Amino acid sequence: MRLSRYYLPVLKETPADAQIASHRLMLRAGMIRQEGAGIYAWLPLGFRVLKKIEQIVREEQDRAGAVEMLMPTIQSADLWRESGRYDAYGKEMLRITDRADREMLYGPTNEEMITEIFRAGVRSYKDLPKMLYHIQWKFRDEIRPRFGVMRGREFLMKDTYSFDIDEARARASYNKMFVAYLRTFARMGLKSIPMRADTGPIGGDLSHEFIVLAETGESEVFCDRRLVDMDTPKKDIDFDDDLQPVIDQFTSHYAATDEMHDAAAFEKDVPEDNRVSARGIEVGHIFFFGEKYSNPMKAVVAGPEGGEIPVQMGSYGVGVSRLLGAIIEAHHDDDGCKWPVSVAPYHVGLVNLRAGDEACDAACEKLYAELTGEGVEVLYDDTSARPGEKFARMDLIGLPYQIVVGPRGLESSEAEIKTRADGAKENVPVDQVGTKVAAAVRAALQYA
Repeated sequence: MRLSRYYLPVLKETPADAQIASHRLMLRAGMIRQEGAGIYAWLPLGFRVLKKIEQIVREEQDRAGAVEMLMPTIQSADLWRESGRYDAYGKEMLRITDRADREMLYGPTNEEMITEIFRAGVRSYKDLPKMLYHIQWKFRDEIRPRFGVMRGREFLMKDTYSFDIDEARARASYNKMFVAYLRTFARMGLKSIPMRADTGPIGGDLSHEFIVLAETGESEVFCDRRLVDMDTPKKDIDFDDDLQPVIDQFTSHYAATDEMHDAAAFEKDVPEDNRVSARGIEVGHIFFFGEKYSNPMKAVVAGPEGGEIPVQMGSYGVGVSRLLGAIIEAHHDDDGCKWPVSVAPYHVGLVNLRAGDEACDAACEKLYAELTGEGVEVLYDDTSARPGEKFARMDLIGLPYQIVVGPRGLESSEAEIKTRADGAKENVPVDQVGTKVAAAVRAALQYA
């Protein structure tokens, strides 16, 4: 993509109400624009990152055996009355009435709707297990939306729902999502720590939040440092195998959100040198809640010995749009974002220091064609802006690699490669630049 044709409204000044790094940088880098309290338009650069995050989430859900579908944003209040949650949910639910005076709501979550869909189509235990998921926009009328996309009112979520014949099989489904989440976040350059958590309005008796440690986290968390150093399950893991040993490994050390924290147990079970007390960002939440919805909503199947059995259910959420903010919080410096290759809006920023110069234009055009031909995503700054402005803009948007082409370098048939993650710079023969950068991008994407 040529920057001269792109829409990238970067800001020189930080908006006064942007309190955390991700909010500041997303606004300054032209990734989002606020259209209302907690409601944002996703501009081209931010939208590209959002779609990449969504795709990683999708790939790991598919790998774990979940099947994608799509549910509507608007739901009937009657469904929520069946489960008993309509009056209990609170003012975060946006309640509306259509022209026929039917009570509706903008879905904050989808347990009721997926239960209704399941009960309409599954009759026998022989059709189980089932795991269904969708990636859809939601709305929760937060009393105080803040921190940009980290706590907005409209947000993109991935929700998976599992249906099983008994508790043992339901916990096996829970374990699949547990492992899928570890892999999902690791592929985005995040180290997530699963922590026992309060089930909140979703309900149930087993729940884990996946937390990324960050100074701007909304809650205090406590864990054993050994969890931070654990290796993520590899991509060849067999999701049909017994995953309990993996779960046991990641739950063998103390980890809890502030709601579940036991100070006495923390001091007793965790050596002092291993105690971590920090702020954390929740990026995923999984629940096993048994018959909480299947019982009142009569989601039953014919059992192996006759009669009807309520299915055992679980719910598994990932904040897709929220993840974008979490990744920036984990990967940035004073100059801007530092995107991991897997979620970067473009892999490479190609900077022509003197657009209009015959030699610079020719070298950049050749690199642009070579890199795009290799599947590398390039944002080519072909504008007439001053070099300082070009460098500042590239650092702000944080593409993993920058290739700088200028008259002085071309006198020696060289171009500069800068790695945004560590700021390292290297002068490379211009005819080797494309091969070198393409190889680096491919290597970074191998984890998938």
